Order: sequence, then C-alpha cells, then structure tokens
Amino acid sequence: MPRAKERGRGRLRPRASRIGSYLVLCAWAVVVLVPLYLMIVNSFKSTSDIFMSPFGFPTKPVFDGFRMVFEEGNFLQYLFNSVFITVLAIAGVMLLAALASYALVYWDVRLARAVSVFFLLGLMIPMRIASINLIIMLKGMGLLDKLLGLLPIYLAMGMPMGVMILTEYFRTIPRELVQAAYIDGAGSFRIFRSVMLPLARPAMATVAIFNLVTIWNDLWFPLILIRSEGQRTLMLGVTRLFGQFQTDWTSVLATLTLATVPILALYLLLSRQFIEGLTAGAIKE
Repeated sequence: MPRAKERGRGRLRPRASRIGSYLVLCAWAVVVLVPLYLMIVNSFKSTSDIFMSPFGFPTKPVFDGFRMVFEEGNFLQYLFNSVFITVLAIAGVMLLAALASYALVYWDVRLARAVSVFFLLGLMIPMRIASINLIIMLKGMGLLDKLLGLLPIYLAMGMPMGVMILTEYFRTIPRELVQAAYIDGAGSFRIFRSVMLPLARPAMATVAIFNLVTIWNDLWFPLILIRSEGQRTLMLGVTRLFGQFQTDWTSVLATLTLATVPILALYLLLSRQFIEGLTAGAIKE
C-alpha cells in the first residue's frame, strides 16, 4: 500500500506541474491578447463609441480612422522609413552578431571570455542613459535629424542579445564539422558562410524577431534625434495624432493596428524557426 501511494503521488506531481504551466500560459495569453483585441476592435469605432463601450464589438464598423490615415496623414512615408531602418538594422545585427559569435566560439584565446562579458554588459546597461552623448556623437558625424542616424544605435542595441543567442547556438554545433571543413581546405570565412550560417537559421530567426519588436516599437530615439517630417518613423508619426486638448483615438488605434501587421506577418513566417532557436541546446543527449 505505501508503494502504491508513492506511485500515485509521483504521477500527480507531473500533472500538477503541467496544469500550473498551462494556467501561467493562459494568464499570459490573456494579458497579451486583451490589449490587442481592444486595439483592433476600437479602431473600427468612433471616438464616442470607444468611451461608451470599449470592450464591445462594433455593431456598425467605422472606417474613418483608416481613411484618415491614408488620405490626410503621412502614413506611407512613415511606414517606408520604419521598414527601411528596421530591415537595415536587423540585417546588420544578424551579420555582425554571427561574425562575433563565430569568432568567440572558435577563438581559443583568453581574451574571448573578456569580450563575451563585454557584450553581456550591454544587456545590463540601458542605452537611454547615454542619450545626451549619443546626440553629441551623431551631431559630430553629421547624422543628427537623419534616418540613418538611428542605424548605429540600433546595431549597438541588438548586438548583445544577438551575440548571446548565437554564441550559445554555435556551441551546440559539433566542432568536427568545422575541423572536417578545414581538412577539405576551406578557409574561416568559407566555413562561416557555407557551414555555420545555414545551420544557424533558427537562431538567426530568433535574433531577427527579438530585434524587430524592439526596433519597430522604439519611440525614444526617433523622438530625441529626428525633427524633419520626412525622416520620421511610424511610431513617431503616431504622436502627431495626440492633441493637447483632444485626441482622435479612432485614427490612433487604426494606425497602431496597421503598424502591428508587419510584426505579426514576420512572426508567422518565422515562428517555427523562432521556437527552434529558443529551444536549441535545451535537450542534450
């Protein structure tokens, strides 16, 4: 009988932990999906209907917010600027982080550990505390009030996380593959391009999605660095809709709804590789 009770308790523990995990995930899903639902549903309501019934589904959809965004606003210019700087920054982060991670993993010197710690410090120190110095530096480089002035900042923001993810992923790749490529006469760059990069696609997708959310939703640095109308990003352009005494919430929510489409589209395209990159190295034989 005691053994039967112990077996029963042993079976209940995994079930209890699994149920607890599901409850936490469900709670987190509610926290994430409810604001998204409110944003999308209220973008099809008038401002008065939003305040009268913010959680209700629109009985008669209103498209004035979307019409105003395309006809009166400069939405397409803002969208192009955001897509341009986001794609450029993500591509740069993935390339530089992959090169740095490859060197740190296969660079057998003591300095490699110090460089790894240097990158990790970037996760602990927020870049916003250096905003004044960044303004001075960009002004000296002639990049103040220019869209490309955001590029070095976003590269610096994305490198620590990218190096951390790719370094751990490269360490899971057997060294025998690299040694075999060296024996076949391939150089370091050829091995990096033909062997490491194709194997690191899941981790690269993880780096891309993490940086996409951060860069796309960034408002702080465009707000303090950009003044020209033609150089504004999408998140900075949304601030034009906030008035001092009155705000057109229908247009604001319509703009934000359209702004979430690229993020959701990229996540749906890369979701499988994103999950593989997150779970890489979690199970070892």
